[in-house]
Amino acid sequence: MTMKLTKKSHACVRLEKAGRTLVLDPGMFSEEDAALGAEAILVTHEHPDHFSEERLRAAMEADPATEIWTLSSVAEKISAAFPGRVHTVGHGDTFTAAGFDVQVHGELHAVIHPDIPRITNVGYLIDGGRVFHPGDALTVPDHAVETLMLPVMAPWSKISEVIDYVREVKPQRAYDIHDALLTDLARPIYDNQIGALGGAEHLRLAPGESTSV
Repeated sequence: MTMKLTKKSHACVRLEKAGRTLVLDPGMFSEEDAALGAEAILVTHEHPDHFSEERLRAAMEADPATEIWTLSSVAEKISAAFPGRVHTVGHGDTFTAAGFDVQVHGELHAVIHPDIPRITNVGYLIDGGRVFHPGDALTVPDHAVETLMLPVMAPWSKISEVIDYVREVKPQRAYDIHDALLTDLARPIYDNQIGALGGAEHLRLAPGESTSV
């Protein structure tokens, strides 16, 4: 079954299949309505560019059937307001959300600096590897990946690590996420180097643009 993937700003992605919608990481850099209309929302970690309490509350209040799956550090911030609708997950868990089969991979955020304590972070493998969103980590799932949502630029990474991550995951294609801090002047450099050296088709969607995966 065809899955529609829509890139929202920064790290947020919207997936649609059979009339049902799943949204990942609607954060403060994402559109205010990024999570609205989602039957299920997945959040990888607590940093505000991935977790916006305002956007989650808007979606949960707009539709009483909307549910959230996330790790405990996020769940504890919002679960009291929506009893029974916020589910805590961790590495190795599997569940179904909005008709999508989800596997949880990873435990820790990438190292920003040795002096900064690492927080928890999980990635989500959707429908047996059709899409993998790693959050803020270069997690390699123990499963083949068709479409990798690639954190292309972050304070915790350098381009050689991004290229090696694509090589290690070996996806059929990689779409950029985590790109709000990447200026238009730098985009051709990243596109050319990742595309030439990553070993997979490297693609970019503008916010609001969609594709089928």
